Amino acid sequence: MSSYKEVLKHAQTRMEEADRGEQAALLYLLELTNMEAHNLYMEFEQEMPEDIEKEYEAGIQRLLAGEPLGHVLGFEWFYGYRFKVNEDVLIPRPETEELVANVLAAYDEYFQGQQVTAADIGTGSGAIAISLKKEEENIHMLASDISEKAVMVAKENAANNDAVVSFLVGDMLQPLIDRDIKLDILISNPPYIPNEEVMEDSVVNYEPHVALFGGEDGLKFYRVIFENAPKILNEKAFMAFEMGYNQKEALSAEARKYFPDAKIEVIKDMSGKNRMLFIYLNLE
Repeated sequence: MSSYKEVLKHAQTRMEEADRGEQAALLYLLELTNMEAHNLYMEFEQEMPEDIEKEYEAGIQRLLAGEPLGHVLGFEWFYGYRFKVNEDVLIPRPETEELVANVLAAYDEYFQGQQVTAADIGTGSGAIAISLKKEEENIHMLASDISEKAVMVAKENAANNDAVVSFLVGDMLQPLIDRDIKLDILISNPPYIPNEEVMEDSVVNYEPHVALFGGEDGLKFYRVIFENAPKILNEKAFMAFEMGYNQKEALSAEARKYFPDAKIEVIKDMSGKNRMLFIYLNLE
């Protein structure tokens, strides 16, 4: 029998040698044992139960093969909520939490507690839509995705997190246009990686390509939304998007073509990179 410390150190060494990052070994152990880091360190010299050691080793083997931690666990944490993830949905990223936070701040500033209707386009796991609904009950939240399998996962996540979100299946804004739904807030984290960009194996091999790649320049789906958004937006509204850190100038120029009179704002993430685009229509 080995101690928690011995098992962890062995796993971290192998992960580092395989260039998979030793941090994942610790995070996996914490989730598997349902411990906080300080609790684990208190147990460091204790023997790890054999069943946990076997399960942990099986998971480490999957991580060494390049499988994402979220898939090994079957879930990912986002904005304090737990979301089921699998091969049908993109694993929600920490930087997208900043998009949610900025949408909530913009809602507070411009709508000040009013009842509004919002939609998350390309919802995937439902992380953005569900988190927004949980944080602000006055948002009537809709979410759409072209993938029926993704919407099934998102519905399960909404139920598990006790969030009331209306889900629609269809291509981009079309389900909303078909139902003549009008929005005060439109949010999207669309696929924005250029088709030819080289990606890590753990992303390309395990996550849905439909949620990753956005045409030759990465802006294909933004243009689709910009072109059709006037059909579903109320006169007073705003749109919020995640974007690639190097897309500020190109995406801002595209937004200006479609919304010449709007206020267009690019927001940096906590690491100082340009990662969010907000478009405000008739908002003072």
